[in-house]
Amino acid sequence: MDAFYPAVEARDCPELKGKPVIVGGGRERGVVSSASYEARRFGVHSAQPMAAAMRLCPHGIFLPVRMWRYKEVSRQVFEIFHCFTPLVEPLSIDEAFLDVTGVERLEGQPREIALKIKKRVLEKTGLTVSAGVAPSKFVAKIASDMDKPDGLVVVDSHKVREFLDPLPIQKMWGVGKATCKVLEQLGVRTFQDLRQMPVGSLERTLGKHGAAMHRLAMGIDDRPVETEHEAKSIGHEETFDKDILDEETARREILGLCVRVARRMRREGIRGETVTLKIKYADFNQITRAVTLPEPVDDSSEIYTAACRLLQKTGVGARPVRLIGVSLSRLSLPEQGTQLHLFGEGKKSLKRHELNTALDAISEKFGENSIRPATLISGT
Repeated sequence: MDAFYPAVEARDCPELKGKPVIVGGGRERGVVSSASYEARRFGVHSAQPMAAAMRLCPHGIFLPVRMWRYKEVSRQVFEIFHCFTPLVEPLSIDEAFLDVTGVERLEGQPREIALKIKKRVLEKTGLTVSAGVAPSKFVAKIASDMDKPDGLVVVDSHKVREFLDPLPIQKMWGVGKATCKVLEQLGVRTFQDLRQMPVGSLERTLGKHGAAMHRLAMGIDDRPVETEHEAKSIGHEETFDKDILDEETARREILGLCVRVARRMRREGIRGETVTLKIKYADFNQITRAVTLPEPVDDSSEIYTAACRLLQKTGVGARPVRLIGVSLSRLSLPEQGTQLHLFGEGKKSLKRHELNTALDAISEKFGENSIRPATLISGT
């Protein structure tokens, strides 16, 4: 998807169209989640401190992240993907690999399929998508970024090296500033330079990563499209504009995180046993504390109770805090027949389940902030 978060904002609020829209966290300590192409012309990019984005684009329109809304639109887009092939591998909320091998007789050649997908996404959501068509995931990923926004780049199987060779090495996955500096010292600046390097030299310098990069530079990528990824944990964290100085405020923030985590757990239809609390202090020192519960849970009150016990094992209240995170791991599906009776309290468990189901339905229809604990409402 093209500048997905700002594009959704512009779709919901048409007067934003064509303007520099920047979506992210708080202005003092937050970071940019996504920026419209109009904002990118000023040097604004994702993961950039919000304060820097404001200096680069002072006339920009700065908006908070509405993740519930982006997820809603994302589901619409992925439903369209699944209309063309069952082999869809999500990379993120706004990006996926699609294997269209074998559907040509129904949908046409890969280029035609990409055009059909682009057209249907535009018709159904009002948003544009850029596509890369290639014989491998690696090449398709690069191709999808070559002609944004609303682009389509097709790389035929017999032209893969011709396509890759002139590209700067920074286009390769896993090549950050440090690796790029090492490669430049070896005289490697393009994919062709890397492809022509002896594999042994790369392995001596970069280990197994060097050999893998050499294969990718040759266009060799045998990874299949994987339709399922088993999540190891589910969590949320928040970086605050101002340091948290007292335990009561920390507890309120933890409650909000627990509500979000629990809602996501139920949406995914899974539960978790191990609750982890993450604390980053103002001096950037970071600690984690964890506890494993007797039974897997997906209820915010259970998660919150565990997280508050963990809070007592931290320096919160004595040391300023800039970030708090809550996550669940050791994930599992509910056991059939025991879903509503986790703790031997049948009626209580059933009522809690019914309450959560009702709350989830309201949140799904009206947004995550439509209903929440009174403690989280300002001034309460």
